[in-house]
Amino acid sequence: MDMKYLLTLMVFLAPLKGIAQEKLLDKKITLSLDSASIQQFVQAIEQQTNCFFYFDEQKIDSFYVTMNVKNETLAKVLEEVFQNTGIYYSIDEHHIYLSSSAIISFALGEKSTFTAAKNDIFPRKVRAKPVRNVAGISSLQSSYEEHKIYDIGIKTNTFGAGNATVAGYVKHHKTGEGISGVSISMLGVKIRAITDQYGYFSITLPKGKQILQFKYIGLTDTKRQLNLYADGKINIYMTDYIMALNVVNIAGEKSSNVRSTVVGMQKLNIKTVKQLPALLGEADIIRVILNLPGVTSVGEGSTGLNVRGGAVDQNLVLYDGATIFNPSHFFGFFSGFNPDVVKDAELYKSSIPVKYGGRLSSVLEVVTREGNHNKFSGSGGIGPLSGHLTFEGPIGKKTTFIAGGRSTYSNWVLNLLDDEKYKRSKGGFYDLNLRISHDANEKNSLYFSGYLSADRFKLDGDTLYKYGNANAVMKWKHIFHNRLYSIFTAGYDSYNFSLESNNNHINDYKFKFDVLQYHGKVDFTYLPNEKHKFEAGLSAISYHLNPGDFFPVGKGQVIPKRVEQEQGLESAAYLSDTYTMTSNLSLNVGIRLSVFNYNGPQTIYEYIPEAPRSITTLTDSILKTGNIKTYIGLEPRLSLRYTLSSDASIKLAYNRTRQNIHMLSNTTAISPMDTWKLSDNYIRPQIGDQYAIGIYKNFRDNSIETSVEAYYKRIQNAITYKNGAELLLNAHLETDIANARGKAYGVELLIKKTAGKLTGWMSYTYSRTFLKMDDPLVPLPVNNGNYFPADYDKPHVLNFISNYKFSHRFSISLTSNYSTGRPITYPIARYYYGGSYRMLYTDRNAYRIPDYFRTDISMNIEGNHKVKKLAHSSFTLGIYNLTGRRNPYSVYFVAEDGKVNGYKLSIFGAAIPFATYNFKF
Repeated sequence: MDMKYLLTLMVFLAPLKGIAQEKLLDKKITLSLDSASIQQFVQAIEQQTNCFFYFDEQKIDSFYVTMNVKNETLAKVLEEVFQNTGIYYSIDEHHIYLSSSAIISFALGEKSTFTAAKNDIFPRKVRAKPVRNVAGISSLQSSYEEHKIYDIGIKTNTFGAGNATVAGYVKHHKTGEGISGVSISMLGVKIRAITDQYGYFSITLPKGKQILQFKYIGLTDTKRQLNLYADGKINIYMTDYIMALNVVNIAGEKSSNVRSTVVGMQKLNIKTVKQLPALLGEADIIRVILNLPGVTSVGEGSTGLNVRGGAVDQNLVLYDGATIFNPSHFFGFFSGFNPDVVKDAELYKSSIPVKYGGRLSSVLEVVTREGNHNKFSGSGGIGPLSGHLTFEGPIGKKTTFIAGGRSTYSNWVLNLLDDEKYKRSKGGFYDLNLRISHDANEKNSLYFSGYLSADRFKLDGDTLYKYGNANAVMKWKHIFHNRLYSIFTAGYDSYNFSLESNNNHINDYKFKFDVLQYHGKVDFTYLPNEKHKFEAGLSAISYHLNPGDFFPVGKGQVIPKRVEQEQGLESAAYLSDTYTMTSNLSLNVGIRLSVFNYNGPQTIYEYIPEAPRSITTLTDSILKTGNIKTYIGLEPRLSLRYTLSSDASIKLAYNRTRQNIHMLSNTTAISPMDTWKLSDNYIRPQIGDQYAIGIYKNFRDNSIETSVEAYYKRIQNAITYKNGAELLLNAHLETDIANARGKAYGVELLIKKTAGKLTGWMSYTYSRTFLKMDDPLVPLPVNNGNYFPADYDKPHVLNFISNYKFSHRFSISLTSNYSTGRPITYPIARYYYGGSYRMLYTDRNAYRIPDYFRTDISMNIEGNHKVKKLAHSSFTLGIYNLTGRRNPYSVYFVAEDGKVNGYKLSIFGAAIPFATYNFKF
């Protein structure tokens, strides 16, 4: 358009614009703000008027407003707020521009802009522009979506009274994938919702004109203006936040840690995981979880988690709803989860939702990505020991897929070592992932997830070890209406292990065992109004265990031995309600009914009543079929949140959990040879009761999160072993296993920075875990029946995680870990008895191995960010164990020349450099 005609038109319209401005400035405003951010101030004004603000939030992000006014004109409010601040404002019809410079730039339509000196049109010196200019979406398009009025429901002359429910999906604009954990709120009213793992939300609001805000860390905040007439749907697309490096990113109201009723829950997205240093350059979500407060492992090279004083088997690890019994690869140095496929992970240490059951300590839910809905793409990486490749994209208009695989090529490293024992050794693993998502229509979606992994290694050319997982899950999500939806799940989980010696010797053998389970579940979510959120469901798991099969192979002549298979059925029903009692007080209360049936056919051994169980007190054996033993129990769950202020809260929680399947292990660390055992007529279900309290406080517009949590846990029927217990191929396990009581308590501190050039967290945990063998049928209980530290008891743990972003292409990450050494039992004397020398040991776990300390560093280098490029690449260079400290994995003792000498075993005794190349196309 010609400038002359444009100016003529604007002069002609000036009187009309002046009238509109006067009406806007006469609007009455009521505000009560205390150190509110510019965003909060703007939102409050927009809610009470028909105006929209435009400003560059990067240039006035440190501006705060404190004022109390009632029924004051907008003109007076603006004058009072911005007088003598260096921030100027100008009004154009219902638009208000804020800035600190001298040129005005504003949108005249979807395809044009107009720029003029200040004296041509406006009375003040200003520089203003639409707020966000995000890669992939122009500022005009973003402004259009935020300022467009969306009619929800059938439009009528009046809105009517009452409430209506808005539902839909929040998706990423580049890939079309659902975004979980997005915070949704209504301006001016403390009504909030969170998207589920599929990005789905449902929120009930008063009918009328409303403004919904959508916030998620790492994405650009957005809002939608609604004319809400009745129930309806709307889908939201969010974009990546491109941060200017000379400013601090405003976190706004991203305060779910303060506002949720959940205690002891941590969520990680894969973006955070990939920024941190990892062993051998492989991004590892389990390693990052080990840096969270309250989570430890028994030592380096172990992926087993000990959460708040719990044993490794007391954690339920879910991968898209499938149970993973051994989430590790390659002697525990790699986790079983491909980082290119994973979307995020949630760890529940307390306030475990009632829909989860079957484990005592925690639930780790890992969710995979849906795949790119818009175009075919891929990614991959090459590291020193492993490589990975992933493909994703649409199949037609309604279906997407993502498929990924990893494998190792580590044998070349073993061949480089000087020791011939290593050259005769081999090791490797692979895993495959597949997820298919299909949107049949707006009410029905189908999801299929498959996972397959395998490990094999042979040490010094001798015994071959193999283990693997196989999982398949099908989910159907059905939306009945905006306030009610359900998810139906059916799946298959398998874990197997085998050990084989085949050297053409007379002692050649093979030992194997496996765990197989079929599971089904239905979950319902119902939101009748803004105060209640009901969740209910049913679940069932059918267990089939083969505890052990030992038989000869080749020329072997060993005596075959097999332990009987076990069967069990675990059923559950649950109901919970999240009740928002007031704007400051929320309550989540739930109950879970657990029923476990131990089923035959099974040989049941009977012993002399009230006598210690042993082979000498065995009286009879009976083959039983059908149901042999039933255990029924209630699991109440309760959590409460009281908001102290907009950025602080206190929470309380109690939960009871039951566990019917137990891992049998003769090692401190998780091992492929660990077998599993069901509760039976002698081994009772483990029961845990946990009490927790937490105080949460955010700073700097919620960009810094702090929390202090304390907990106390009681454990009934914990599994312990008698001295000299035999666990493998033991048909009489009840003679070597004893019931015990346990207690655990601790305090966890967390400081987390989520925005700006420097991000990361620091955590400290003080915790203790004790067990007490109080089984009356054990004649010589461990430590004379007194409490003793558990194998994984570590009183002090300190973690520091940081990432500093120098530019959009270069960042440095650093992690440091310190922990108290784990307990150990020492030999203190040697004596001669029965014709041979024997060891005299201390009480169990009376001493500790030396403390642990490690620091890692890495550099993350991105390629250029050109849009039209065949592939986008990145490099990660780093050093694992930067100081080269020889941290002890274990301490062992050897009798030499009439003396007992102690030795320290270290997994990594030197600094290990690594380099990884990653690419996307």
